[in-house]
Amino acid sequence: MPANPAAAQFLETSRGLSIHYTDHPATGAESGTLVFIHGSGPGASGWSNFKHNIAAFQVAGYRCVVYDQWGYGKTDKPTDIDHTLDFFVEGLTELLDGLALQTVTLVGNSLGGAVALGMALTQPQRVNQLILMAPGGIESREAYFAMEGIQTMVKHPMGSPEFTRDVLAKLLTLLVYKAEIVDQELIDERWTTLQTQNSHVLATMAIPDLSEQIGQLEQPMLVFWGTEDKFCPASGVWKILKGAGNVQAELLNHCGHWVMTEYPALFNRRSLEFLSKTPSQ
Repeated sequence: MPANPAAAQFLETSRGLSIHYTDHPATGAESGTLVFIHGSGPGASGWSNFKHNIAAFQVAGYRCVVYDQWGYGKTDKPTDIDHTLDFFVEGLTELLDGLALQTVTLVGNSLGGAVALGMALTQPQRVNQLILMAPGGIESREAYFAMEGIQTMVKHPMGSPEFTRDVLAKLLTLLVYKAEIVDQELIDERWTTLQTQNSHVLATMAIPDLSEQIGQLEQPMLVFWGTEDKFCPASGVWKILKGAGNVQAELLNHCGHWVMTEYPALFNRRSLEFLSKTPSQ
C-alpha cells in the first residue's frame, strides 16, 4: 500500500501534548465525518490500521480523520501518565474539539473500539454511529490476558532487547488468520514506528469492562469479529448483541483480529451499506 497521502498535522492539547492526525476529505459532496481509532500493540498507528479502507469511504462521500492515540505513531508518548480509558477518551475529545467536530461516526478496532465505546457512553451527543472491529473493553482483564495474542505481546515488552524484528513478525501473524497477509512491507512499517515507542503505554493501560453499560448505548452500531481472533474473544459479539438495542453484527470465519485488513473489500462495502441505511441520531 502507498504511504499516507495526506499531510501530517499536529494538534496541541490542553495538557501541552501533541496529537498527530491526517485529514482525508470526501470526494464530492460530503455525507459526514468518520474518525478512525486504531488498536494497541507494537508499531501500531492510525494509518497502519486503516490504510486499506480510507479511500473507499472518501469516494463514498465521507471525510475521514485518522489519528494516532497517546503513546503511538507520531503522537506524544507521555511516561508520567497512566493510559486509562479516560485518558484515551480525553485525547479523542481534544481532537474533536480542535477540529470543531460536533458530531461524528467512530470507527474503532480493538483498543480503538473500547475508546469509541467510552466516548459514546460519556458523550453520547457527539457520536452518530459506531463501527467496531473486535472491540476491547467488554471482558475482564483476566479474560484478555488468557488470550494467546495478548500473552505473546506482553512476554517481550516494547523497547526491551529481546523484542526483535522476528518477535514482531510472529506477533503480527497472530493478528491474522492467513500468515501471508503479514508481508515484509508491513513488518518494516511497524518496526520503523516501533522505534519511536516505549513500553509505558502498555504497562499502564487500564481499560475497564464496559459490558454491563452496553445497554445504555442508543447509537446504531455495526460490529465485526473474526472467529479466529487471538486477542479479543469472539464470544464478545454476543455480549454486544444481547446488550445493545440497535446493533448489527458480522461474524467471519477464517478471520483473525484485523477484519478491516484481512477482508477490506467486505468491511468497506458492509460499513458503507450500514452508514447509508442507518440514520444517525
